[in-house]
Amino acid sequence: MIYQEKKSIVSLISTIIIFGAYCAYMYPQYPDGVQESTETFRFWGSFVLILTLVSIVAHIVNSIAFNIVFRITTGEKEPSFADEMDKIIELRSFRNSFFVFVLGFLLAMGSLVIEQPLQVMFVILIISGFISDVTGSVTKLYHYRKGV
Repeated sequence: MIYQEKKSIVSLISTIIIFGAYCAYMYPQYPDGVQESTETFRFWGSFVLILTLVSIVAHIVNSIAFNIVFRITTGEKEPSFADEMDKIIELRSFRNSFFVFVLGFLLAMGSLVIEQPLQVMFVILIISGFISDVTGSVTKLYHYRKGV
């Protein structure tokens, strides 16, 4: 298994763990009472912002830890350049990830059109962001295993 495959697997697992742990942490803090109150909007806004920050920091820490463990266990350095295949795989994973997020965004806006509660829109946006991240990692893993 090459470096990029291992990195994709670690990224996929960390994404799932971070998202699951964050949702489990935030779920009990959901405000009770009126569904469309200022407190509920503040909850969803802080949910998205904090999840974004936590994900960015966790991915950076995870990448550093992965490179340290990779170097210790294999004695090799991480690749210092990306060849044409790496760039094509990166572009395809970004395309697929972006497509999933845009589809989720359109579904979220569609939920507003059919007069669903605002919580539905936020949940669809958050889940589409998660699935988008997973799709990017799975696409990378697939193309590194099967080729471009």
